[in-house]
Amino acid sequence: MLAELCPRIHARFTSLRLLGSHVEEFVAWLQTQGYPPLPIRLRLRALPRLDARLRRLGVRRLEGISAAQLLELTPRDSQDDLYLSALVRSLVRYLDTRGVLAGLATTPSAQVIAAYRAYLERVRGLAESTLTQHCGTAGDLLTFLEFDRAPAAGLRALGPRQIEAFLQAAGIRLCRASLQHTVAHLRSFLRFLASRGEVGVGLDSSIDTPRLYRGELLPRALAWETVQAFLAAIDRSTPKGRRDYAMFLLIATYGLRTSEVAALRLEDLEWRVSRIRVPRPKASAPLIIPLTEEVGAALVDYVRHARPELSYRQVFLRVRAPGGPLGPTAVTEAFQDRVRRGALPSRCQGPHCLRHSLAVHLLRQGASLKAIGDLLGHRSPESTCVYLRLHVADLRDAALPLPHQERP
Repeated sequence: MLAELCPRIHARFTSLRLLGSHVEEFVAWLQTQGYPPLPIRLRLRALPRLDARLRRLGVRRLEGISAAQLLELTPRDSQDDLYLSALVRSLVRYLDTRGVLAGLATTPSAQVIAAYRAYLERVRGLAESTLTQHCGTAGDLLTFLEFDRAPAAGLRALGPRQIEAFLQAAGIRLCRASLQHTVAHLRSFLRFLASRGEVGVGLDSSIDTPRLYRGELLPRALAWETVQAFLAAIDRSTPKGRRDYAMFLLIATYGLRTSEVAALRLEDLEWRVSRIRVPRPKASAPLIIPLTEEVGAALVDYVRHARPELSYRQVFLRVRAPGGPLGPTAVTEAFQDRVRRGALPSRCQGPHCLRHSLAVHLLRQGASLKAIGDLLGHRSPESTCVYLRLHVADLRDAALPLPHQERP
């Protein structure tokens, strides 16, 4: 494989003292990640320089070197040496998959977070995304308190003043709704620490939460004609256009969340019975929905003509190398890219507005709140009732006449 890419100079790479024994497998791994031949050759050109730098640092074998040590060999600005930077980043991912790199030393804060994560997973049974959010807030608190500098002192000195200072620092970059989630995560973490005797009992009840009022904000919904025009304007002559059209058509047709679109797998598309099994991270059971002809045609067009030929089972993959499945954030970024191009009003920050637009459209078509709530995955009818306030036509019909007094 290496000889096919570099027929004249392949021996130059395989003869490198440190990296020569990994070159063949490294090239094969790059190809499985969807890298074209030219980017692979450009990375190979930087191999001798990287091998020389490692030997000057006294490295005798790659086994035992950490990812941080390798990343230190890249320039501060990747544009100063583009190919070396790309080589090091790719090499770190490759060596990590092979188990060659040494693990990072576990810090005291990392040990606390690991125990907290195990508690949330085993005792409370939280979903993976919720675990990440809770542990992120706990890690931010320990970093703010500089816990790793004096772990021996523990957290016994933690009091309302330090917590208030942490929330004030977080409130600079968070809105009230996000700060309310942070407070909830913080209270859970403090209760966990109190159960282990590391902080005082009742410290979680000393935290006040920002006030949010039910119905103070309306969901952002677009006219259904605008949604149809947005989908029709997507250029489906490119692989990215075919992928984005299929993703956003799924959201506009079924009201899926970005996490549900990203988690969709090839085996979830049950073509023979014309239905889709949608995994729902927030619920214990998947959602079974019929596969419409329009959605089926868009998925077939993407899978046959635009989806990279990689071994991943997720339906939607990245277009550019390195190949891999899209995450929920990538789905949002693809939508925001369409908004920046002027496809939708700038107030639409994410594809959730397509979900809201579908709810209002179904409501205007006469669908029941129960059917809309089941499709959107709402646990409470109150979550669906918010769309009633967007049904302006019916609200006008239900309005009472203004009282007036006849003049004598």
